[in-house]
Order: sequence, then C-alpha cells, then structure tokens
Amino acid sequence: MVAQPWKRPELADQPDLKKLNDELHDLRLDAGLPSARSIRDRVGKDAQDYWIVNHQAVLDTFQKADRPPWGRLEVIVRVLAEVGGHDDVDREVHRFKVLWKQVVRETVTQASLQPPADDTSADDDDGNDAADHSEDSSSGRAAEEPSADRETPTNRDQAPAQFNYAEESLKGLILNAAQALWYDMDALRVFLGVVRRSEGFSKMADAAEERRPAHATFYGVKSREFEVPYSPARLELLTLHRRLDEHRSKRKWSFTDMENQTGVSSGTWIHWYTHRELPDREALVGFSHMAGLQMEDHVLLLGLWDAAHAALEAQKRSDVLPPSINFDEAWAMRDPAAPRMWALAGVGGAKDGSLAAYGPDLASGTAPAFTVSGPSGAGRSTALVSIARSLLASGTQLVLATPRPSPLRELADRDGVVAHFEQNDIGHDEFEEALSAASAEEPIVVVMDDAEALDECDARRVLRNLLEHGFDEGTALVLAGDEAELLACYRWLERAKRAHRGLLLSPQEWQAGELIGIKTGDSTAGSPITPGRGWLHLGDGNLMAVTVPC
Repeated sequence: MVAQPWKRPELADQPDLKKLNDELHDLRLDAGLPSARSIRDRVGKDAQDYWIVNHQAVLDTFQKADRPPWGRLEVIVRVLAEVGGHDDVDREVHRFKVLWKQVVRETVTQASLQPPADDTSADDDDGNDAADHSEDSSSGRAAEEPSADRETPTNRDQAPAQFNYAEESLKGLILNAAQALWYDMDALRVFLGVVRRSEGFSKMADAAEERRPAHATFYGVKSREFEVPYSPARLELLTLHRRLDEHRSKRKWSFTDMENQTGVSSGTWIHWYTHRELPDREALVGFSHMAGLQMEDHVLLLGLWDAAHAALEAQKRSDVLPPSINFDEAWAMRDPAAPRMWALAGVGGAKDGSLAAYGPDLASGTAPAFTVSGPSGAGRSTALVSIARSLLASGTQLVLATPRPSPLRELADRDGVVAHFEQNDIGHDEFEEALSAASAEEPIVVVMDDAEALDECDARRVLRNLLEHGFDEGTALVLAGDEAELLACYRWLERAKRAHRGLLLSPQEWQAGELIGIKTGDSTAGSPITPGRGWLHLGDGNLMAVTVPC
C-alpha cells in the first residue's frame, strides 16, 4: 500500500504543541512518509536487544495530544532528518528541542487552568503498520515504552479527571527518574518509598515496581528531563559518542566485548557513554585499531577528540575567571603597547594561568565594527560602557547613539564625546555632520546601544558607508543589541557581521555565533543568563570566555 500522512491530533488550545506536532509531520513528509516500523527499525535496538522505541510509541508521538518525552522525540527527529537528507542533522534536532522547550513552558502556563485532555488512541497508520500491534512484544524482547498516563481507572470513560496537567507532567518526570535509578536498586527502593508516601502517586509507584521500566539508555541517549549546564564541547562529544556507537553497533560489540578488545574496562566505557564524558585518547586509538577502522574514520574520531579536549581546556581557563571585576582593575591588565583604537571588551585567562585584558583593535580587521549581543539582562549596556570608557581613555573621540534609555547616556558629557543621539531615528545629514571631522589621525568611533531599533533609520546609508570605508575615513562602529532581534535584521546591520568579531553575553540562540563570525551551536547557548560573563571572538577562530568589567 502507498504510505499516507497520519492523522493529526486536535491541538487548537495548545498552539506551541500544535506547532511542534505540525513540524514533526512535515519532517516525516520530507523523509518520504516512512512507516512507524521503518522508523523503529532505523532507531534500532539497545545492547540488550530491546527496541529503543517501539512502533506504537512512534505513532503516539505523532498522533497523541500530549507532549512527547524529549528522548523519544530526539531519536525520531534524528532518524527522519537523516532519511530526509538534511545537511545538518544536529541543527534540526536542536530546532525541535527549542520547540519542545516552548511546549514545556506552555504546559506550565496552562497547568493550573485546565485538566489533562482525554487520551485518544492512535488507530491510524499506513499500510506497513496495519498488522497487529502485538508484533513487537511477541518475541518477549521488545521494551514497552513507559508513559506518564499509563495508570488509569478501570472505567476510564466514566472517570472524572483527578489531576491537573502539571501533576500529569510530574508523573512523567518521576517515571523518568525511576528509569535512571533502575540499576541502583537501593536508591530506587528509597526513591519509590518517598513517592509512595504521596497519595497522588502511590499507584504509579507500585506499577513501576511491578513492571520493569526501561533502563537509563532506553532512548539511546542520556535522559535530559533534568537539564544540566551545557559542556563547551557538547557538539563534539555528541558526535564522537554517536560515531563510536555506530562502529560498535555495526560489529555487534557489547561493552564486555569492548573491554576484551581494548583493555579498557566495560564499566569505564559505560561511564563515558552515560555521562557524555570525553574518553581517554588511548582508548579511542585502541578502539580504532581493534575495529579496523578506515583511515578517514580514524582521523575523524581523533579530530573530534582534539576539538573536544581543546574546548574543555578552554573551559578550565574560564573557571578561574573572577565573577566580577571593575574597570580600573581590568584596564591595568591591558598591554601597554595596545594601539589607540584598542577597546577593552573583557578579562580572560591566559595560557600561563594568569588573567589578561582582551579586546579588538577597531583600526584593523575585515570591517571596522564590533558587535555585543545577548538577551535582556545579560549586561550588554555595561559591556558597551566599558568599551566606550577604554576608547575615551586612549584619546579616541566618540559619537553615542542610545535610542532607548541606557547607562551609555551617562558618558554624554565626557570630554571626547562629539555628539549624542537619543532619538529612535537618526537623520542622515546630522549623523554625517557628526562624523565629518573624522580622519586617520583623529578617528571617531560610533558607540550604539539597542542597535536593532536603528536598522531602518534615515542615517542607514551613512552607517553602511562607515562599515564599507571606515578604515580609510577614520571611523568605526561598536554596537550592542538583543541577539534574537539582531539575527532578524537585514539592512545595514547585516553588514556588521562582516567584521567577524564580537562579544556574546549569555547566548540563548544556537545561531548567535553568526553575529560575530564563528559557529557556536548549542555548546555555548542556552545556559542561564549570567550578567557580566560572555564569549569573546576577535576574528581568529577562537572563542574565549571572559568577564566583562563593570
């Protein structure tokens, strides 16, 4: 039979969940409408020969009006992206994770406002899945997927809703915790004992004891229901572990086989897998040798290891950074031979373990610009004030632009500030006049806060000319703005990206690195907003953790 699109659930009252579900159905369409069993087969089995996700769970992900567990959604998205020929599978997975997090926020918002929706069975599938759903369990080896709504009254149709949606979601989190503790029976016993003392979850706890929940690697990935801060090498580690697992699965090696082949204990291999840690380089070399990998595969594994190791070493240097530092202390750390248009952006760790001041030379580079981006509350204006003060201290003249209230306005009366524009639109003639005195001998730097508000201002042609010819005319631009809004700008602000340098403060968007000319992905994005801490790129391809002076 010809494959057909699956029935979509009614989600009119949950717009974020509807968007996630629609995108998932569209992704399946791009992949050629594979059947649930085809998706299940592509995901594969775990080391104990259990299906990582059974075909009914695949159907539920598409057809149930519930938020799917992230682990299950991740492996399904990864399979569909690979089958659909997406150039960047990790990017597609991250896009769905952003959508999934929006659904989580939507769930929390609606939790106290509505009871959980009635569950509907996923009856529709294409011809490939028309057979009895019991096929997966007939061998006695298929792992039944745990679900937060498994515990139900006997006469469900007549039973009133007893819990709100927040409680239903909490039940799912508890079950995930039980999965993670499965092999530590003492801890599981204590955990279930605590859960059993809660009247609302006693039946669920008993059910978890009676039916073996899937172990911690059920979805093929470490559970991320309880998030931890991202490792700076997360992308490299994920790719490295995935490549290792592909080679291991191809040879049908258990962790015991890996111990016998490499001399590294199975417990150590399992620890590296479940904690997403970097294996020893010697273990990778041994694995590659015993597996007889082709040269390109061998080089790829070691290249990923080198990149992850470098990122982790850089993180160690960032760990020694002070939580805060004032401008005078940071200024004293600068290189005395720094050029006149050098700007103080932050203090970072040097290779010898000491601290040093870092920043761009606005008189050199690929474009006369430097971008400071971040979400609200990340300290953009503070960083901009530090940069402006450093330029004034070295004798550089400034033009200030603050279309919205900003601490930068406090510098308007300082010597060296030749003009200050407070309005949310800057006229062409007056802005051109403010820059007319600039020269290579007496440069002028425009320092602009909330730059996204001026993307379509009347002076945009002057700003575009500055970004193209500033080196010759003795002008440069330092701008700050909200990362999400800057990414959406397309007029003169788009040209500022050509400088390939800038400062990311608590980046939340995985593509934020595009603003400063470096790929960051979600290795550095998504962590809690920490004012005064950021990532500096000076155009050399290295991303450095820094503390911004205050």
